[in-house]
Amino acid sequence: MMYKPSTYTVESVTSGHPDKICDQISDAILDACLTQDPHSRVAVETFGSHGLLVLGGEVSTNAVIDYEPIARKVYKEIGYNDELEIICRIVEQSNDIAQGVDTGGAGDQGIMYGYATNETPELLPDALVKVHQLTQGLQKLREIGECSWLGPDGKAQITVENNVITKVLVSTQHHKDVAQERIHREIKEKLIKPIVGDVKEIFINPTGVFIQGGFQADAGLTGRKIMVDTYGGLAPHGGGAFSGKDATKVDRSAAYMARYVARQLVQKGLGKEVLVSVAYAIGKKDPLMVQAYNEKGESLDTSDFDFTPTAIIETLGLRNPIFQKTACYGHFGKKELSWEETVKEKILA
Repeated sequence: MMYKPSTYTVESVTSGHPDKICDQISDAILDACLTQDPHSRVAVETFGSHGLLVLGGEVSTNAVIDYEPIARKVYKEIGYNDELEIICRIVEQSNDIAQGVDTGGAGDQGIMYGYATNETPELLPDALVKVHQLTQGLQKLREIGECSWLGPDGKAQITVENNVITKVLVSTQHHKDVAQERIHREIKEKLIKPIVGDVKEIFINPTGVFIQGGFQADAGLTGRKIMVDTYGGLAPHGGGAFSGKDATKVDRSAAYMARYVARQLVQKGLGKEVLVSVAYAIGKKDPLMVQAYNEKGESLDTSDFDFTPTAIIETLGLRNPIFQKTACYGHFGKKELSWEETVKEKILA
């Protein structure tokens, strides 16, 4: 395979992981702004630590938003009931940035990548799909009461050796009065085996206990799980995080567009794997570079696709309040997202 070594590991985290709490709050604020004003410009960062939540960033919008109740609602819906002190420092976007964006230019400079492989129906690596299923499974088992002892925080890893899953690691927050033997038994039977099958080595809560979770145990920050959000480290990443940013910020929208194009090229049969890369200068409409190639190193034509920020927003419908749903379990592979659509008729022609 083009980007995968013979041995590799991929990771996912649950919605109650402290970094993911922050991603969800930032995207919930973005969605609230877009609901009232689809042309809102938003760049919101969230930081949480031991009873403190800080909301910061820049917003230019006609929407009237009270940020604190949004944050509290998201936090409670994830499954946490402890009190938070919230500090808000959200101000208007810099005029220096706005003067370039107003004319349809990119909201920042940077490099973005999109990747697709025909390995699964999701056009993602199989291990990456499964590791997200493990963490989603933890959330589902907790929410339906199948494993009522589960807490919201958790992580999973899958290790692959020569195309075979050989190791699975699940770390999950749990109630203090549940026995580790029960945790191990139920996680194996109700989570790992249905998703992964028989595995050579399984690790569950290797430290022995995982009672404290979320902000009570660790600090969280928006944009600190960029590999979980994308391709698990199996494809390049330009470094720009996604959550809390509206679509004028190309580190989000162009990454979605690059994924969209990579999917189209794989579905058209131009490669088993395709990598698309694009680069921008802040305030400039046209990208500095667009490149696509397959696992054979063959360069692929992308001239059918418009990578200007305005065209990306229109093509993918990115003025809609759709972003909180992306903030957990990866931004790719979810059928309801516009950049995960199947091949368009004109592309197949």
